[in-house]
Amino acid sequence: MANEEGLKQSEENDYKATSQGEKIDTPGRQFYIPSQIVDEFGEKGRDHLNKPFSAQFLLALKAGSFMTFGAVFSVLLAIGVETKGIYHLLSGLGFAAGYSMVFISGAVLFTEINVLLPSYLFNKTGLMKTNIYKFWMSTYIGNILGAFLVALLIQSSGSLATSFYPELDMYLEHKMKFMDHGMKGWFQILVSGVLANWLIGMAAFLTTAARDLTGKILGTMLPVVLFVAGNFQHSAANMGYFSMGLLASDKYTWYEYIFFNLVPASIGNLIGGAILVSLLFSYAYKEDIQTSLGKNRGKGGMKR
Repeated sequence: MANEEGLKQSEENDYKATSQGEKIDTPGRQFYIPSQIVDEFGEKGRDHLNKPFSAQFLLALKAGSFMTFGAVFSVLLAIGVETKGIYHLLSGLGFAAGYSMVFISGAVLFTEINVLLPSYLFNKTGLMKTNIYKFWMSTYIGNILGAFLVALLIQSSGSLATSFYPELDMYLEHKMKFMDHGMKGWFQILVSGVLANWLIGMAAFLTTAARDLTGKILGTMLPVVLFVAGNFQHSAANMGYFSMGLLASDKYTWYEYIFFNLVPASIGNLIGGAILVSLLFSYAYKEDIQTSLGKNRGKGGMKR
């Protein structure tokens, strides 16, 4: 009873501080409130933009490499599993390992910055032109290169059992089934990409909310399991699967992977992350957000 009263009092104090325009300190509870999470998104987006280009690109390479590790682990855990529910659960848990490494290490993933950078741009004062497009593109290219390089290392190592490859082919067929639907399939991938980055945005939301390592891993795990089970088209995740597919299978070509999946999925990912997560939460909590983004940086805002 005393704990409940203490929690209630803490929340009331946070609400009063928010209403009076004060900066809320780290909460006593085991999670951050939503307005603090959106504020943190903006801070992370600003921090990513402020890094030197070499650091940005290296972190993008790291994030792409974690996607391939996650893809391989998801396939390995699902080999020989017949029950669909358990199959999807294990596959999702495998991929969650890759995302956990991304979120906790601070690596730069295309689909994560679809949430972080818009949160910065929506909430900072004095919006100015920045190198945002260059950063977005370099992150995307870095993710692809990182995913392919790790796939090359894994293939060169000869570590995977032969049972891995038929299972990988099933994953690739599942991802590329939209090719048979023509323009309708292209549009379906785009919509599926919206859903995928909505879920990954919520994974970032839950991970940011948690204050300990266990909470961050669990927060990452739940939305990732859902998007893997639903076959929602997540471009960064597909980079991992497709990189392995290019080296282990000749069923699809590189341009089919790119133009019939990654391009529409990436467009959908950008819409899902920027609008359905960043914009809507920023608007919903605009009265509560205590961000100082763009302040104390002179009249021009952030330096280029």
